[in-house]
Amino acid sequence: MARYVAYFRVSTEKQGKSGLGLAAQHSLIERFLPDNDEVIAEYVEVQSGKNDERLELWKAINHAKRNDAKLLIAKLDRFSRKVSFIASIMEQGIGLVVAEMPNATDFQLHIFAALAQEERRLISERTRNALAEAKKRGVQLGKNGKLLAERNRKAADERAETLRPMIMPMVDAGLSLSEIARRLNGMGIATVRGGRFYPEHVSLLMARFRRRLSR
Repeated sequence: MARYVAYFRVSTEKQGKSGLGLAAQHSLIERFLPDNDEVIAEYVEVQSGKNDERLELWKAINHAKRNDAKLLIAKLDRFSRKVSFIASIMEQGIGLVVAEMPNATDFQLHIFAALAQEERRLISERTRNALAEAKKRGVQLGKNGKLLAERNRKAADERAETLRPMIMPMVDAGLSLSEIARRLNGMGIATVRGGRFYPEHVSLLMARFRRRLSR
């Protein structure tokens, strides 16, 4: 029986748009896991993929080391697209397993990461060129995106406020994130995208509560 520590990464701004949010990552890992294998812990990073400061990742790595487990991720690009970053993690002496490509060797993961890194560079270059051309034509850049982002933020804040009276009493009672998610699902309450609650959804909501209080 193999033991795994699962690591998930989401970006709060892009989670809903990317199609690679928590539910999708959970589904990939659930489909990958054989019946006899076990996920002994889960860690979630709310962080941009461009940022290598990954506190939760290092917690996951240390947890895996202490329990002779492998680090399990859903997709390589949810982990990182930087070859140097992936190589540094592999040097920690733990097995890295990607649910989307479970039979990939370390060498193949390096190759896939190199291809993804080059793809990101080309996309960035094409985007910069397109924006430069648009600016020459007098196009006002970023206006629609800012309006959409503000509208989405307000909608998420409003949704969070409707859930606060249900969630905070459970938090005050000392219930775990997993138990809170289970109870929300049992009450038939869906996430903002209409899916099931996972512990990570509850964690993100609590972070939103804290941000609202600090404003």
